[in-house]
Amino acid sequence: MRALALLLLTAAPVLASEDIPDQYPQSVLYSKPVEVIPHVFSAIGATAPPTYENAGHNNNLSFIVTGDGVVVVNSGASWKLAEALHTEIKTVTDQPVRLVIVENGQGHAMLGNGYWAAQGVPILAHDEAAEEFADGAAQDLAALQRYARENAEGTVITPPSETFSDRRVITMGDVTIEVLHLGPAHSPGDTQVWIPDWSLMIAGDIAFHERMPPIFEGTCTACWIETWDSALVPLAPTYVIPGHGHPTNLAQVQRYTRDYLLDLRAKIGAHIEDGGDLAGAYYVDQSRWSHLDTFEELATRNAGVVFAEMEFE
Repeated sequence: MRALALLLLTAAPVLASEDIPDQYPQSVLYSKPVEVIPHVFSAIGATAPPTYENAGHNNNLSFIVTGDGVVVVNSGASWKLAEALHTEIKTVTDQPVRLVIVENGQGHAMLGNGYWAAQGVPILAHDEAAEEFADGAAQDLAALQRYARENAEGTVITPPSETFSDRRVITMGDVTIEVLHLGPAHSPGDTQVWIPDWSLMIAGDIAFHERMPPIFEGTCTACWIETWDSALVPLAPTYVIPGHGHPTNLAQVQRYTRDYLLDLRAKIGAHIEDGGDLAGAYYVDQSRWSHLDTFEELATRNAGVVFAEMEFE
């Protein structure tokens, strides 16, 4: 444990790879949960897009053992993933799961809601994330059924049972957990789980470092940077569990999230100043980030989305 904590604070990045095979073949989970710091565990998902091979486990599914129950962060991309995570929780503790918090409205954060609801566990989401899930859940489920096939069986669309707007403070056992919406960032209702006494943040998709951040149509990258600087940095977490990729520290996710956004905006801004158009924007130089997973899938698309955002700023 001490060695892992030291790695989080001081080591060079552990680079992920889309080519790494399933690390936990006896489970539908892509990897077995690891204890990041005492009482906080995370099953690290693949950094590749969702596939049959990873069963849609391409984000991080975390849980906190409080002494009086377990808090899960992300319900998982399917009933089977949620069930598999619950099986792992039971090997760690006999404390019951008392709450599930979802980090955003995407399918891999919420399609497992049905499993947890069937266990009688409340599910908490931000208002905007709940709205996004309601709008896109049918499409997300159809995509899951296409790529995951039999691993999608049992999955049903289930909305969160509770929502919040800005902040929810939960005291359970020996732990005070702050559920935060720091501001506009990656997607509507981005949610961060902050444990100030342990200086740990389960950051969700506000923070990336091993795979390229995806920028969606409608994402305000200027707002994302502002949220980062004004709301995330002052918290100064020692440990960060991002939405995707291994646990790390604030400096590392800042390098590959905020600095990436600043760099791409600078390149697109210069392109616009030179009279460049959308077709040319796709070719701005992003080679500095080419070692990140999903670079091939996302780099040109990100450039196009940022061009559309900045064209009339």
